[in-house]
Amino acid sequence: MGIVVADTPSALDMWLDDRRATGLDEPATFVVDRHGTLRVAPRQSEHVACAAGQDVLAAGEITFAASNTGYVVQAVSNQSTGYCPDPDCWPAVAAALDRLGIPHPGGFTAALTFRRCTACGQRNIVRDDDFACALCDGALPPHWNFDPA
Repeated sequence: MGIVVADTPSALDMWLDDRRATGLDEPATFVVDRHGTLRVAPRQSEHVACAAGQDVLAAGEITFAASNTGYVVQAVSNQSTGYCPDPDCWPAVAAALDRLGIPHPGGFTAALTFRRCTACGQRNIVRDDDFACALCDGALPPHWNFDPA
C-alpha cells in the first residue's frame, strides 16, 4: 500500500479500506500539496516522498477511524521534520478534508512549533515555550523560519 492522491472521496476510501485489514490505529503520513489535494502514505513514508518532492501547504500525521457513515479523522498533527510546518497551516488541512467530506476535529489535535536555529542551523521542536536551541542553546526566532522550498 503506497501513496494515495486523495483527489476524490472514493480514492481515499479505497486506500483506507485496504488499511482496515491491518488496522487504522497507526497514524499515516500526509501532505496537502500546492493544489490543495490531500496525499496520504503509510507512516513509515517520508513526507517529502509523499509530496513527490514538491512544496506543500501542510504536512503531518493523521489517524483515521471508521464510523457508521464512512471514515473520520480521529487525530491529526503537523508533525513533519521534513517540512517543519507551522501550526497555522491548519486551514489547508481542513479545506482538503472538507472537500473530501471527511469529518475532522477542527484543528490539530497535537500542534508542534518548529524553529531553525539561526546560529547552528539545527531543526528544533519548541517545547514548553522554551525558544532555545537543543544543540547550541542559541535563541530561536519567535516566528517560523523554514524556507518552503
